[in-house]
Amino acid sequence: MPRFCTSCGAEVAESAVFCPACGKSVPAGASATTPGSPATAPGPAVSTTGAGLSDNVAGLLAYLLIPAIIFLFVEPYNRNKFVRFHSFQSIFYEVAWIVINVALNIVLPFVLWPLHTLVSLLFFAGWVIMAVKAYQGEMLKLPIIGDLAEKQANG
Repeated sequence: MPRFCTSCGAEVAESAVFCPACGKSVPAGASATTPGSPATAPGPAVSTTGAGLSDNVAGLLAYLLIPAIIFLFVEPYNRNKFVRFHSFQSIFYEVAWIVINVALNIVLPFVLWPLHTLVSLLFFAGWVIMAVKAYQGEMLKLPIIGDLAEKQANG
């Protein structure tokens, strides 16, 4: 019988040590179970902060400017490195977006407005991708902004 991950419920090969879907460790001697059984049904996301929102939802909301600022000051989120990282990366990314928009408005006011629109769309797509990755529990680190956010989150 096939085995299923106890964290996410994905099917796991008999010889697998880690779940291919979520990457969690799969016990070697685990008995075969069916998906949806109480032992394998994935539960709601558990908050490691102890109260309130789960980490992945807080990470997603951190990509909105106001919640990002609030999470940096409110317990228990201001002690959670995952939420702090996404809050700082969101703030730095939005500041970079504003600076580049202002620079493009000064340099290319009306001549190359399609370029300005394309840059704005690319920034928006990046913002959506980072929010989705945060919701999936991943820490997508941008080259320069991600390093700054990581330093702030760990400090």
